[in-house]
Amino acid sequence: MFDSIIFDLDGTLWDSTVPICESWNVVLKRHAEIKRPPVTINELGECMGLPMYDIAAKLFPLESKEVQTAIMDELCAYENEYLSEHGARLFENVLSLLSKRYRLFIVSNCQDGYIEAFLKAHRLAKYFDDTECWGRTRTCKGESNKILIKRNNLCNPVYAGDTSGDAESADYAGIPFIYAAYGFGNVSSDKYIAKIDDIKNLPELMEEL
Repeated sequence: MFDSIIFDLDGTLWDSTVPICESWNVVLKRHAEIKRPPVTINELGECMGLPMYDIAAKLFPLESKEVQTAIMDELCAYENEYLSEHGARLFENVLSLLSKRYRLFIVSNCQDGYIEAFLKAHRLAKYFDDTECWGRTRTCKGESNKILIKRNNLCNPVYAGDTSGDAESADYAGIPFIYAAYGFGNVSSDKYIAKIDDIKNLPELMEEL
């Protein structure tokens, strides 16, 4: 039924919360003027799936918008470097198997360079035809999905993600949604066509759909 899979990244293909916290707290130590404790894993988990400047507003509510934007730009730049070198916790790699039957893509709400850090750190670029992100489109994930679908002339794609925002982005783009229930979010059953509790189950599920 489907000829392609568009993946969300955080909570779907990997969990990068630990190295992101590490990299962000390195940057925050340089800014004594930012009055807040170190970022925690729990805080970051609550931010996953949000556009970057929405995360900045959530983490630095006492700062002006200009300061939020500037610090987030610095955090993201260092984060990309850090992840490129250190990687993160990769969920079981089923991409080699899936790429034999489907075209694979990534659409994320991340900054430009973040997907590239993921691909470089884990040497996965060969499995993906294209990617798109908020950092390039500066629009909602649903619109980013539409841009990628149109650019690649996709006929029957499905989106796989772990949050209600991912489900909404798939609906916005007019494509079905597979819920990665092992990730960060909770999605109501009326929003997805199928659910997986482990990414290793995705190849079998795709055969059934």
